[in-house]
Amino acid sequence: MNDQDLRQRIIDELEFQPSVNAANIGIAVENGIVTLTGHVASFAEKYDVEHAVRRVKGVRGIAEEIEVRYPNEKKTADDQIAARALNIIAWDTTIPDDAVQVKVQQGWITLNGAVHWHYQRAGAGDAVRKLSGVTGVTNLIEVRSPIKADDVKKRIENALKRNAELEASSIQVKVTNNKVVLDGHVSSWHERTEAERAAWSVPGVTSVEDHLAIH
Repeated sequence: MNDQDLRQRIIDELEFQPSVNAANIGIAVENGIVTLTGHVASFAEKYDVEHAVRRVKGVRGIAEEIEVRYPNEKKTADDQIAARALNIIAWDTTIPDDAVQVKVQQGWITLNGAVHWHYQRAGAGDAVRKLSGVTGVTNLIEVRSPIKADDVKKRIENALKRNAELEASSIQVKVTNNKVVLDGHVSSWHERTEAERAAWSVPGVTSVEDHLAIH
């Protein structure tokens, strides 16, 4: 697929996404690498734009330079954002109480702390992403699993084989002290995400380094 056709597919995908207003988004493509520019009305919309682009077959990489521009009347003070973030995290029953700390600077949320599972870490990020006034989220929460599984590598390889969307033979798994490294290649960004998800789903995994190339 040439860059012009890929760019048109991305335009079509963004127009298809109901949560995205693509009118102020610029798209450039070179050798499968997509550069996104322009501005959107919320961080949640910015997140949806990037994930919509990732779904498009042929995308090999994304340089994301989109700004979040809230109207003046919708801007929220940092202390209000922090209080709302802490409240919404506290309401999430999957996240342990007092496990996550929140810092907000100019609308940008930084999450710190430690949890036992990746889905708890991801859940905290998802919980605050849609809050009004948020301009970005940095998730520094660590996964510190008490589980010491001896067969992490085998479990991940089996999970990859079960996934109908993946060619498991093209993915190599290395595990050191419950830290996982994925090498090899996949055919799309979506497959890369699925491989990461499979690795994170195994009990005991505390980090995943994704070195998968997209061919």
